Amino acid sequence: MSFFISTAMADAAAPAAGPAGTGFEWIFLVGFLVIFYLMIWRPQAKRAKEQKNLLGSLQKGDEVVTTGGIAGKITKVTDDFVVLEVSDTIEMKFQKGAIAATLPKGTLKAI
Repeated sequence: MSFFISTAMADAAAPAAGPAGTGFEWIFLVGFLVIFYLMIWRPQAKRAKEQKNLLGSLQKGDEVVTTGGIAGKITKVTDDFVVLEVSDTIEMKFQKGAIAATLPKGTLKAI
């Protein structure tokens, strides 16, 4: 079976091993990290900060839209929940995290 395997011959005049990298690899690594930070990390942190500020500033009388698309006026705010008046006779309770955005005053009457 040895005729399928060729014999390896060592080269006596092989050059000595040089440095592992020239620094060019480090430039790619640093560039990748900078792009990762600018395109993924920073925008996500900015959105999280804006959402936290939005949820912290909710108060009675604000007009909001939930993540499910339900628009209403806040009638009660607690630590974890808000009560929205979606019509004259219907009030619904939502978690604060379900609030997607606030609307300008008078938007609900215009709809």
